[in-house]
Amino acid sequence: MSRAVLLDLDGTLADSRPGIEASFRFMLSELGHDPDAIGDMSWAVGPPIGVSIRRLLETYQDDRVDLGTAVYRARYSEVGLYDCSIYPGIEAMLQALTNAGRRLCVATSKRRDFAERVVDHLGLRHFLPVVYGALPGGGLDDKREMVADLLRVEGYDPAATTMVGDRLHDIHAAQANGLRSVGVLWGYGGREELQAAGAGTLAATPAEVVGLV
Repeated sequence: MSRAVLLDLDGTLADSRPGIEASFRFMLSELGHDPDAIGDMSWAVGPPIGVSIRRLLETYQDDRVDLGTAVYRARYSEVGLYDCSIYPGIEAMLQALTNAGRRLCVATSKRRDFAERVVDHLGLRHFLPVVYGALPGGGLDDKREMVADLLRVEGYDPAATTMVGDRLHDIHAAQANGLRSVGVLWGYGGREELQAAGAGTLAATPAEVVGLV
C-alpha cells in the first residue's frame, strides 16, 4: 500500500499569518474593541477558528464567539484569504514526495472551502488534489475528528500515514488516529510547543521532511 502524507496548510505549506491576523483585527474592531490592545497574535494562527476567536474575545470579556466567527469569516473570505504566500522550499518538497510515490492530502483546521481556494490561489492543486478541513456549518472543527473522517473516506492506512504540521493540534490529531507525526519548525508553533505535544520527529526545513516521511 502506498504511503500517505497529510499536510497542514497554515504555517506548514503557506505563511497565511498576514491575512488571518488582519481579519482577526478587523473582527475585533467591528465588535467595538481596540484591536491594537491584543498585542502579538502568533498563537491565534493555526488552531481551530472557534478556539482562537473565543480566546481573543475573552481578553475583552466578550462572549460573542458566533458573531465574531461570522464577521471574521466574511472578511477572510473576501480579502484575507489571498494575503498568503508559499514558504521557500515547499514546492520542491511536494515534488519530491510526489516523485517518491507518496499520496498527498491537505488536512487543515481551516474551513474546507477556504482551504480549497487557498490551494488553488497558491497554484498547488497539481500536487494537492485532495483537501480536507472543517465544514461550513461547524462540523469537524476538532482536528482529531477531521483526520479520522479523512482516513475513513480516503481509505488511508494509519500505519502508513504521516501527519506533517506546525502546531500541537496537528500532533494531537496524529496521536489520536495512530499516525506518525513530523513537526515543522518554520511555522507558528515552534520547537517547545511541538516537543511538548509529543511530535515524533522535527524538521527544520521542507527538505528534511522528505527524508523523514
